[in-house]
Amino acid sequence: MEKKTIFVVDDNVTNLTMAEDVLADQYRVIALSSAAKMFKALEKFRPDLILLDVEMPEMSGFEAMERLKASDEYAEIPVIFLTGRTDTASEVRGIKLGAVDFILKPFSEPVLVNRIKNHMNIDELIRERTAQLVERTEQLVRLQNGIVFAMADLVENRDQNTGGHIDRTAVYMKTLIEAMFAEGVDADEMRGWDLDSVVSSARLHDIGKVSIPDAVLNKPGKLTDEEFDIMKAHAIEGGRIIDNVIGRTGEAEFLHNAKMIAVYHHERWNGTGYPYGLKETETPLQARIMAIIDVYDALVSERPYKKAFTHEDAVRIIMEDAGRHFDPFIADVFHKVNLQISQVRSSFPSDQR
Repeated sequence: MEKKTIFVVDDNVTNLTMAEDVLADQYRVIALSSAAKMFKALEKFRPDLILLDVEMPEMSGFEAMERLKASDEYAEIPVIFLTGRTDTASEVRGIKLGAVDFILKPFSEPVLVNRIKNHMNIDELIRERTAQLVERTEQLVRLQNGIVFAMADLVENRDQNTGGHIDRTAVYMKTLIEAMFAEGVDADEMRGWDLDSVVSSARLHDIGKVSIPDAVLNKPGKLTDEEFDIMKAHAIEGGRIIDNVIGRTGEAEFLHNAKMIAVYHHERWNGTGYPYGLKETETPLQARIMAIIDVYDALVSERPYKKAFTHEDAVRIIMEDAGRHFDPFIADVFHKVNLQISQVRSSFPSDQR
């Protein structure tokens, strides 16, 4: 196993030599006679621990520590102060700066070895636990995505008219959200979003269709007013289904996003949508984004009751409805990236477009 690296920073040659002699068997020791030399060495080496003398000329240990903690690159390196001071104020100052320990000078060999060993073991334990948590989180994300895909497939397998719709709209949504960030449109509201979670949850936007009778869902023609009222119920049903999942698993971000999208993505900017007739920003942002890409995909897709519109015609229709059906600010971003959206669609196999 490769030895861990320790920087020993002290202007006293005797202390440097003693630390090297004591630690060299177990660690790779780099002895440095000033804080300036330490920062020079940090450009080439990343130590696992720094032993830092408090009282040094030119730059004290406290000053060096402040500089370390102010750096994103070096802030996480653990530091143990070496000091001859025994006053409480110095110890308090060092702890506030972020030191993990103090070792009094002149130090004895057992104290130095055991203190370092303890901190190295703790650091290793933290790394192991962190790695385990990362793996566990990744497993949960894979499980979450697997469940979402399975539920989305359930909808798509029932709805014979919308092959590939769920996969396409998920990619469109990611493209549009990234463009909105770049343009600064609703960026503050989206800043706390987990983009992957929002995109994954968008796959459940039509989950409520599992409650719609086949005769209506797969009717090979235009729906009557009565049938359309039945179809519109999928928005409320989607919210109910997701609420049931939340009730059994606890509130999760991706489920919250899924509900916002499923219930409200048929609302309109001017208040003439369903199920609640919400106006403008009363509709959650996730759903206002989904509204545009959902309609775009429907327009450019062939259905039993209509031919597919060209990409150009679909974009024109959406822009003509900006400020009535769609959020005009999001529609403007959509227009700016419409060629990118078209390329995304072209990337799908022909039988999924």
